[in-house]
Amino acid sequence: MSKILALILLMIAFIGCSNPKKSSDHEDHNTNEVYYTCSMHPQIKEDKPGKCPICHMNLTKIEIDNTIDTNSVKTEAKVTSDIWMCKDFPDVISDKADECPIDGSQMIKKVDKPFEEIAKVRLRKAQLSHFRPAFFKVTPMKMVKKIRLLGSVMQSEEKESSIPARIDGRVEKVYVSSTGSFIQEDDLVLELYSPKLITAGEEYIIARTSYDKTKSKDFKDMFAQSEQRLEQWGIKPKQYEKWYQDKKVPKSIKIYSPSTGIVRDRKAVAGKYFKEGENFFELSDLSEVWVELDVYESDSALIKNGQNIELSFSALPGEVITGKIDFVSPVLNPKTRTLKIRTTIRNTKGMLKPAMVGSGTLTVEIPGKPLVVPRSAIIDTGKRKVVWIKLSNKDFRAKVIRTGYESEGYVAVKEGLMEGEEVVIEGNFLLDAQAQLFGGYEKMTMPKTQSN
Repeated sequence: MSKILALILLMIAFIGCSNPKKSSDHEDHNTNEVYYTCSMHPQIKEDKPGKCPICHMNLTKIEIDNTIDTNSVKTEAKVTSDIWMCKDFPDVISDKADECPIDGSQMIKKVDKPFEEIAKVRLRKAQLSHFRPAFFKVTPMKMVKKIRLLGSVMQSEEKESSIPARIDGRVEKVYVSSTGSFIQEDDLVLELYSPKLITAGEEYIIARTSYDKTKSKDFKDMFAQSEQRLEQWGIKPKQYEKWYQDKKVPKSIKIYSPSTGIVRDRKAVAGKYFKEGENFFELSDLSEVWVELDVYESDSALIKNGQNIELSFSALPGEVITGKIDFVSPVLNPKTRTLKIRTTIRNTKGMLKPAMVGSGTLTVEIPGKPLVVPRSAIIDTGKRKVVWIKLSNKDFRAKVIRTGYESEGYVAVKEGLMEGEEVVIEGNFLLDAQAQLFGGYEKMTMPKTQSN
């Protein structure tokens, strides 16, 4: 009898403990917030169904779930050891306290700051059946950026040259037809009448003849000096050698080009008198040309002298020419907001002409190893950049981030995220629309169900 009585008491105690739980579940269900709003005017909130006082559309029922999803799978940020960074170059990091490799200053400990959380969204079951998100785990990455540039071929100022008059004289005959003509070194360009040059040639013949007969040191010195003088005035050894053989200096002396180039300015005209130092011709040497390119302001800080650049030209289809940057302008163009850079390339075949259009590709390794996310993870409103982070299978939150350089579809994150967090890369615009439609950005609420 005592056993039966004990069993009855145990059953009563069990029933007494179970009833409050049912009551509690009922109370939790009643704590959900329900209101009616207009899909076109979300600021309208009514406690009963009806029509929107602004557009007269039927109000939509909204039920806010204030309970916690016990089945949620939380995403924890990866716990890492201390990270050290350069004070003035926060993208340059190290796993130990060391000197900054850029400026030599002592590195400081990197502290991940919490960034602004601006919205939360909880998706209901009906939405989850159509929601197919993709995620990316925030991770550090070595970034290599390819900068694509446009530019044009220019004449190298360092290769400009001229054919000057080295002695006074009158032009008798010109062998260069017009500007634009190509002249090579040692090409015959004109004939010059110069009494002074003729006299020097005759002195050379006399000095050499006297030396050949007497072998005198004095004649030898005179002979060497006159030979040197003729060469300084542009006379070739084959010319004064022929004068000696003929024992006569011609009245019109041939002048040969000392350099190679394209005639930019033709001043030599038959009958015109030139003084020493005046130019017969001005030349442009295109054996080397400059290629000047424009860099956008956003990439200008990455450009340095000595970097390799690959060039291609429509005049040389399929051919890639490699050069090195040898000039970076110290100032931006205020109108185009671009920076001028330049490289010098060989043009031995003369295929590249000034004003030809070319394109360049510059591969730059970004210092450090920053945290990155795919470009598709970022919603850029113009005023701020937002990413959606996975909290659980149906809970998500939006955070504002600060970004750095972008490379090959990935964007460096300077602030706002921690390594290991999962960001939404497909479906983030659905979450953004959900938050904007139901006031998630303002109220930080979590819509659960929707009907009507």
